[in-house]
Amino acid sequence: MANTRILVIEDDFDVAEMLLMYFGSHQFEIFHAEDGMTGIQMARSHFPTLILLDVMLPNMDGYEVCRKLREVSLTKYIPIIFLTQRDERADRVKGLELGADDYITKPFDVDELRLRVKGSIRRANRISLHEGRTGLPTGPLINDEIARREENQVTYTEARLGIEGFEAYSDVYGFMAADEAFGFAARCIQEVVSSKGTPNDFVGVMDNDFVVLLHNNATELEEEIKTRFVEGIKAFYSFADVERAGVILKPGTSEEKIAPLMRLSSIKALA
Repeated sequence: MANTRILVIEDDFDVAEMLLMYFGSHQFEIFHAEDGMTGIQMARSHFPTLILLDVMLPNMDGYEVCRKLREVSLTKYIPIIFLTQRDERADRVKGLELGADDYITKPFDVDELRLRVKGSIRRANRISLHEGRTGLPTGPLINDEIARREENQVTYTEARLGIEGFEAYSDVYGFMAADEAFGFAARCIQEVVSSKGTPNDFVGVMDNDFVVLLHNNATELEEEIKTRFVEGIKAFYSFADVERAGVILKPGTSEEKIAPLMRLSSIKALA
């Protein structure tokens, strides 16, 4: 699954290596953490579409990892599948109560696990919880985050960022390349918010716009996001388009024109 990122939090080297090789061979982008704290850090820095989480981990078990991930806005909506040798009903219930999306016991059939991974991602997309291109929360989840802040009287800034020139780029390079560019925009926003924002900041997608809820230094973060995008998006264009600073639309016709390279712009910002 192109653009699908899986984080494996697993201390058993053999199991982790098998999952890395298997999912990598099926076109998933996959990362590995050997313990819970490293897994939490990687969830905030690698922005996985889904997490495979072992229950029996050193220092911090999978239940605690799940609880911590669900406490923070940037990671609370990532689907989680528990991997465990425990098959007791109480263990399953505990995992699901903490917000896990599925629970599979070891030893497991890796093909079945792949289908469960795809199923969890599809369910989240189908009920409009996650945006398909980025895995970011959308629709009801964005509304829930805003309502929660307002209910708790939390001061925040809402920024909505759109990609200027996105339609022109899609017309020239095709929808697959456009999806890759959209994913890059999402990563730019997530990386800046994760490294320089607060744990309670939030990033979502509404239509083709990014909704970002920030709690400190909103103006500075927004400008850094825009700068990082402008610098990195050039890699998605041909050398000729970068040199002319735009793409040619309707070439060879009386309506020929140049559309500037994509950039992020503020659609609205509400305190």
